[in-house]
Amino acid sequence: MKMNHSHNPLILYRKLMEHKIITTLLSITLFCLLASCSDLSVGNLEELNQNPHASETLNPNHMFTNAQLSGVTVNWGHAHLMYGQSMQFFSTYFEIPARGDKFFVESGARGHWGVYTNALHQVDQVMRHTTEPEDINKHSAARIWKVYLFHQLTDLHGDVPYSEALKSQDDLITPRYDTQEDIYIDMLNELEEAANAFNSSHPTFGSSDLFYNGNIAQWQRFAYSMMLRLGMRLTEVRPDLAEEYVTKAINGGVILDDSDITMINYTGSGTVAERSPKAEFMLNIDYRDPQANRLNREGGKYAETFIEHLKDTEDPRLSVVAVVWVDNPDGGQPEVIYDTTPEIQRGMPNGQYGSLPDYYQEFSEPHPNTVLNTDSPVLVMTNAETNLLLAEASIRGWYAGSAEEAYNEAVRAGMRQWELFGDEGTISEAAIEEYLVNNPYMSGGTFDQRLEQISIQKWTSLFLDFYEIFANWRRTGYPELIPPNYPGNLTGGQIPRRNIIPDSEINLNEQNFMEALNRQGVGNDLLSSVWWDPMFPGNQ
Repeated sequence: MKMNHSHNPLILYRKLMEHKIITTLLSITLFCLLASCSDLSVGNLEELNQNPHASETLNPNHMFTNAQLSGVTVNWGHAHLMYGQSMQFFSTYFEIPARGDKFFVESGARGHWGVYTNALHQVDQVMRHTTEPEDINKHSAARIWKVYLFHQLTDLHGDVPYSEALKSQDDLITPRYDTQEDIYIDMLNELEEAANAFNSSHPTFGSSDLFYNGNIAQWQRFAYSMMLRLGMRLTEVRPDLAEEYVTKAINGGVILDDSDITMINYTGSGTVAERSPKAEFMLNIDYRDPQANRLNREGGKYAETFIEHLKDTEDPRLSVVAVVWVDNPDGGQPEVIYDTTPEIQRGMPNGQYGSLPDYYQEFSEPHPNTVLNTDSPVLVMTNAETNLLLAEASIRGWYAGSAEEAYNEAVRAGMRQWELFGDEGTISEAAIEEYLVNNPYMSGGTFDQRLEQISIQKWTSLFLDFYEIFANWRRTGYPELIPPNYPGNLTGGQIPRRNIIPDSEINLNEQNFMEALNRQGVGNDLLSSVWWDPMFPGNQ
C-alpha cells in the first residue's frame, strides 16, 4: 500500500520545522519590539537556543556505552515471545503473547528494524567521532560491535540496507538494500581488519566499555569469535568462504576462558537500566510475584520440549533454571514456595488452546534466583558457544583439534556460566562430569549424528540467546522440533524462518525495497527465508 505523498513523515517533518522556524522568528521580532532589544546580535540568538543542561558535543565514550546497552536489548521481548516459544523453551495458553507458540501475531516480527535508529545509529556516531589515529582502539571496538548488530539484523531479515544505511545526515534517506552475501563478506572483512588494527599504545574506552573495560586482547578474541560464528553460518551456501574464515578465526584466537566471556553485568537495583533486561522483561510480561498470582498474566510456562530434554538427559541445569511453585508444606509464610526437585518439573505443551490447561499450576517456570534474577548478566558471546563451533569445525575437517575435547569443554563452560546468575546457579564439578559420563560425545557416530548432538547442546547451552539459537536451528535443522498447528495461525503450522520487514519501508523506500524483494525471490512473510538458510530458493 502506497502512502499518500502529503502524509510522508519526512515531508511532514520538514513542514513542521519550517513552521517552527517562522514561528520562532516572529516571536523574536515581537520580543525585540517589546523589549527594545535593537542590539540583539546573532550570538545572543544562539545563546537563547542553547540547552544549559545538555552537552553541545558528542562524547564517544558515553555514546559507546549507550550502544552496548541498547544493542543487547534490541527487540528482546520479541525474541522471547517469537523464538523463545517457537524454539520450544516457553509455552503459553493465551493467544495474544503467542507469536512463537501458535504463530498467531506477526506485528512483533517487524520490531527489530528499530536497531537502525538506536544501537546502530549510536555506534555509527561513535565511528564518525573516532577518526583520528589516536582513536584507533575506540574505532576498532565500535566496528566490531557494529558487525554484531548488523549480523542479527540481516540474519532476521535477509537483504537489508547496509552500505548506504545510517547516512541520513548525509542526505541519503532512501538507502539501497545490499545482498546478504555481500553483507556477510563485508562483515567478515570488518572483523578481520578491526581485530588487526588495535594498537596498545593508544587509549581505549576504558570504564566506558561495559564488556572488557578497554582490554584490547579480549576485544580481539571477541572479534575472532564473531568471525567463527559468522563463518560457520555459511556452511550450506558458501563452504569455501566458511572454511576460509573459520580457519582465520581459529588462528586469530577465540574466547576459550570463562574470564573472556562477552557480557554486561547489572546491579539489579535502582533504575530499569541497572536491571537485567531479560529478567526484567520476563518478570513484567508474565512472572511477577508468583507467590501472589500462580496463574501468570500471560499464561506462560516452560515448554514440554525443553523440560523433557533436560529430564531425559539428567541435565543438572534443570534445577538451576526451573522451579515448580508449591504450597508451603509447613503451612507458614510464605504460603507458596518454589521447588527445584528434578522429578516434579514438567513443561506445558506448545499450542495450548485458550482455556486454562489442566495441571497448569504444576508446570515449571523460570527460577526466580537465576533466570529471573535482575542482577544477572546478559551473555553476548561465550566459551560454550565457541567450543561447540570448534567441535563442528573439527568434524568438517577445518580444525585439527579434537571434536570430543571441544564438545566436553563446551558442556563444562555452559554449566559453569550459571554461576554468574546467582549462588543458586552453581553446578558442582562432580555433577558436570557425571552428565558427560551419562551423555558421552558420539565420536563414532555419522557426521549428521555428531552435528545433531553439537547443535542440541548449543540449543541447551545458549538458552536465553534466542536469536542465535533460532539462526543455528535454521542452518542445521536441529533440534528437530514438532510445531503445533493452532487454528487460524499464520504459517499453516510451520515454524517461522524470517522476520518481516516493516510497512514503513514500502511507504518510504519502495523502489529499493521492491528491488530487494524481487531479487531474493521470497515473500515478505514469516515463512520466507534468508540467503544462508538451506530453505532459501535454490539452496535445496
